[in-house]
Amino acid sequence: MATILNLAGDLLWLITLITAFGCATLLMMAAMMRAQTYMTDYREAFTETASSSLADMFSFADPVKLFYINIAAVIAIPLLVLIMFGDWKLAFVVFILILFIPNIIYKTARNRRFAKFEKQLPDGLAMISGSMRAGASLNIALESLVKEQQPPLAQEFQLFLREQRIGVDFEDSLMHMEKRVPLADLGMVISALRISREVGGNLAEVLEALADTLRRKHTMEGKIDSLTAQGKLQGIVMTGLPILLGVLLNFLEPEAMAKLWTTPVGWVVLGVIIFMLGLGYFMISKITSIDV
Repeated sequence: MATILNLAGDLLWLITLITAFGCATLLMMAAMMRAQTYMTDYREAFTETASSSLADMFSFADPVKLFYINIAAVIAIPLLVLIMFGDWKLAFVVFILILFIPNIIYKTARNRRFAKFEKQLPDGLAMISGSMRAGASLNIALESLVKEQQPPLAQEFQLFLREQRIGVDFEDSLMHMEKRVPLADLGMVISALRISREVGGNLAEVLEALADTLRRKHTMEGKIDSLTAQGKLQGIVMTGLPILLGVLLNFLEPEAMAKLWTTPVGWVVLGVIIFMLGLGYFMISKITSIDV
């Protein structure tokens, strides 16, 4: 009887073990399939966004290679930080930062491109105006601009001319360029071209006046940036100084600073500090940001 009970117990234990192993295997397979589906969706979204973003900036890097570089960075760098410092919290913070880096790089490159476009635009308008005064048509003046100017101004107007050659409507080509480069300065130029096409008028004089207006505008913006640069730097220094001081004190007096990270009162104080620093930086930024 005891032998039968032992065999039954062993059989029950074996069935339980097999069932548990089967459930774990199924769960692992489901997790792997879900992870594969998520990775495929993420890859498609990343490559599609990267292709569109790079095309807007006339860059022709391979989005698939950028995707694999991004995945390698997301996995390798946090792992390296974890191995070097042995702190999973720091590794997690690095992981989160790396996720935002591609978007930050794109926005930085895009803003630099727009800034260079704005800087080139007055000279480009003056060149178009001079060519039209010499008797050239608008398209010939734009072709001269494309040959003489540097990117990104030349790239945008070259694409505009290519659309015109393949039969795209003038109004649609202007709308496409305005969508690619959503700048107020270019918006004024496009409005002048539309009005001139609809009601006529001396387009050369209008473009020359616009070029002079944009030069004066850029000069004024440069003066404002120079006058507010000190205030902006003070905001950065005053915000970063308490953070740097806190890090240094944490290394010099870890026991005293530990209460700031491990006690409820310390968390409240830390929250107040972060809120006040953020509020101070926000107020300084608002004061030193002047719309022209």
